[in-house]
Amino acid sequence: MPYAYLFAAIICEVVATSALKAADGFSRLWPSLVVIVGYSLAFYFLSLTLRTIPVGIAYALWSGIGIVLIALAGWLFYRQSLDIPAIIGMALILAGVLVINLFSRTTGH
Repeated sequence: MPYAYLFAAIICEVVATSALKAADGFSRLWPSLVVIVGYSLAFYFLSLTLRTIPVGIAYALWSGIGIVLIALAGWLFYRQSLDIPAIIGMALILAGVLVINLFSRTTGH
């Protein structure tokens, strides 16, 4: 269950961060509310994750996966370009996430 909580935290954070651009400095009500609710839920689910997964591992997974998903959301929804170095960097981040999950004994599973 902790990985389901972590996944929920990541998705909530990605939604909130994506809405942050649309909130335009918190000048637009509905996107601003999505940001507030999204980040609140993200931290709630992260707190549940931290009951069993070490904070360093949970945060590494959250940030690594989040970076890639936010970059993809920016590309899909805001037409922000991704050049070759950005794609290579994200591939390396995903490789790091895989190494942590597949080979680390500190992940709590």
